[in-house]
Amino acid sequence: MREVRLSRFERVRGRLRRAYESGRESVRRARADPTDRAGGPGRTVTTGGDSPGEVGVASPTSPGPAAPPSATVVGAEPPAAMHNSTASRDDADVPHALRIAAAWSWRLIVVGVVFWALLKIVATISIVIIPLAIALLLSALLAPAVGWLLRARLPRSLATAVVLVGGLAGVIGTLTLVVNEFIKGVPELSKKSSEGVRQIQDWLKTGPLHLSDSQLTRYIDEAQDWINNNTEKFTSGAVSTAATLAEVLTGIVLVLFATFFFLRDGSRIWRFLVRLLPVAARWKVDDAGRAAWETLGAYVRATVLVAFIDAVGIGAFLVAFDIPFAFPLAALVFLGAFIPIVGAALSGVVAVLVALVDSGPVTALIILGVVIGVQQVEGHILQPLIMGRAVAIHPLAVIIGIAAGVVLAGITGALVSVPLIAVLNTAVRRLAARTVPDTPPDAVVVASKAP
Repeated sequence: MREVRLSRFERVRGRLRRAYESGRESVRRARADPTDRAGGPGRTVTTGGDSPGEVGVASPTSPGPAAPPSATVVGAEPPAAMHNSTASRDDADVPHALRIAAAWSWRLIVVGVVFWALLKIVATISIVIIPLAIALLLSALLAPAVGWLLRARLPRSLATAVVLVGGLAGVIGTLTLVVNEFIKGVPELSKKSSEGVRQIQDWLKTGPLHLSDSQLTRYIDEAQDWINNNTEKFTSGAVSTAATLAEVLTGIVLVLFATFFFLRDGSRIWRFLVRLLPVAARWKVDDAGRAAWETLGAYVRATVLVAFIDAVGIGAFLVAFDIPFAFPLAALVFLGAFIPIVGAALSGVVAVLVALVDSGPVTALIILGVVIGVQQVEGHILQPLIMGRAVAIHPLAVIIGIAAGVVLAGITGALVSVPLIAVLNTAVRRLAARTVPDTPPDAVVVASKAP
């Protein structure tokens, strides 16, 4: 009895399945040939033969003969053909251009909402995101040194520690030299600044403006009043800066720890992240990620080399003209060069102002010419030659990225924005490529069945 019930159930299910397939097939035929329909009420149907059903007039009581497949409906417009992407007649009545515009619009809205949510998340945890970004830049810069020590048979942890401690010692030593030279040169610069202010006052009196002593006094008093009125704002800003000192120290510690583990376990961390993706996407994402990492390393190393050349070029002229703070100003040019296009120019303006205060307008103009010349050499020779095609980015994209980075994260955003654009450019290009990634030399192919 149990076998009989099961066979009846199977027969019923088979009938339902055949009915469902038949209905789907009829819908497909109707969509493929929308003119294959019977004549409706009030329509005249003609056929191609002399049979009694050649001409028939339909009425509510007599629907008329069914139109054969070759029938032609006279006196009525043929129904509009429905696009394969439409789900109903309402979609077919909407113009195609409007449907496309609506589809693009809601998809762009979704992408914009997701992007806005990501920005909010990044802004909320910026105290973590920014140190991690700086740690990635440092890891890309120091990774070749770790590779050299590993090839020298040093353990990975020891090689990472040696490189990190050596880099930290170099940074601390450079900052110490800069601060010491700055402290030694402040008294002389302040004295020359006072002389420069007096020269400016004399020029305002005897120059084309011909200001009187009373006018100068009034302007100085107004400036003093403005400073007194805004002292509270300056003080509150200083207090706020002191309050964020703990966050800065926390960020520095996080940068050091993250850099150490990125250098030591970077490959393992990346493999773990790739395994979280679907199997079909792992190979291509891994290829794009490794290409992006190579781009980041090339960008950071090329930027360091370009910044060093800028600092040496401008610093040599500062020493030649006996400008005070030559070494601190060269260090400022070196740091400013990490922000492309605008960084070195702004740091060069500081050098020009110091030369103006110390040695007068002629020397300041010469230093300005040096800064402009170094910028031209950097933009037309060093950047194309050193950066290469791997990290070539359009200047408009660089300017927009720096502006967006300043708005979102200040100086740190300007520092991180351009390498982020370079990495995304490489990753997106590699993901969008139609080519299959190269098979790694140590790859093992596992087949479920023997060929």
